[in-house]
Amino acid sequence: MYAYVGSRTTRERNARGDGISVFAVDQEQGSLRLVQTVDDLVNPSFLVLNRQGDRLYTVHGDRSEVSAFSIDKANGRLTFLNRKSCEGKNPVHLALDPSERFLVVSNHVSGTLAVLAIESDGAIGGLCQVVALHGPTGPHRIEQPFAKPHFNAFDASGQFVLVPDKGLDRIFVFRFDNGHLTPTEQAFVASREGAGPRHLALHPEAPLAFAINELDSSVTSYRFDPASGALQAVQVLPSLPSSFTGNSRAAEIEVSRDGRFLYASNRGCDCIAVFAIDAASGVLTPVEFAPSQGRTPRFFALTPNQRFVFVLNEDSDSIVSLAVDATSGGLRDNGFSIATGSPVCMVFSA
Repeated sequence: MYAYVGSRTTRERNARGDGISVFAVDQEQGSLRLVQTVDDLVNPSFLVLNRQGDRLYTVHGDRSEVSAFSIDKANGRLTFLNRKSCEGKNPVHLALDPSERFLVVSNHVSGTLAVLAIESDGAIGGLCQVVALHGPTGPHRIEQPFAKPHFNAFDASGQFVLVPDKGLDRIFVFRFDNGHLTPTEQAFVASREGAGPRHLALHPEAPLAFAINELDSSVTSYRFDPASGALQAVQVLPSLPSSFTGNSRAAEIEVSRDGRFLYASNRGCDCIAVFAIDAASGVLTPVEFAPSQGRTPRFFALTPNQRFVFVLNEDSDSIVSLAVDATSGGLRDNGFSIATGSPVCMVFSA
């Protein structure tokens, strides 16, 4: 198994990364070994793999392009395929539709979603659609001056795309059909003013969705209607321990494969929040707030066997391994850490 890690690379981001790093993964020990570094890339800050694990796609943060790579499954190494414009500024997230014929991209600064075709050889093709997001901006004078989509997740059926927008305090929902996005009847659900919804995770079995709100460091649970795509808020609770009194920004969110636990990262508090999930009601119960063993955990990823969490500490240039307690969902330091500059995203391929 291999892990692909994207990093920030530019001086404007005060970054120290080289590009995309490829690691061999030991799932039994929760450790990594460097295999390849693909440098000369600008801010490959979010990555996605196809199901077969032989193609990788990345956005280029603060630019206007996305790139495609082929993967040699024998050794995990990457080879560049092509690069295309996503017709927007600062793409921050991308997702393949279930047919893997289209790529949807969130352009954070432009306030748009772009849909690009995928060619039969895995290369990125032409632009299919650009959709602008609209609405009243949130109250944060610096962080909410305009629409800021930060994520675009497909539901399990591939019929819907859910888009948290940090600038408008909304989660938009679109129907997706053959490379085309159209708003659902509900169109969006509003979060609390100033919440700044950033990323979203869907429950693997129950009709539930969970959003991490960056600006007020909270988590919102929603009921999700798989027929209409509608969202209904169930609960909002802090992603921070009550004893933390400093400044912090929430970042990443993930649900365990068995649907029992939810994890969320906090930059400033530098911890991973752990919640137990009641799948019947959607209600979350805090379990613990585990130290990230570094500074600014922008991203984390559960290993496919769910035994470890790799935490990407952007400002301490490290990836650390935390062991998962199978009973409680809690996390403990596994004693493994590897140095890598400004890591911000990780995906796994068998």
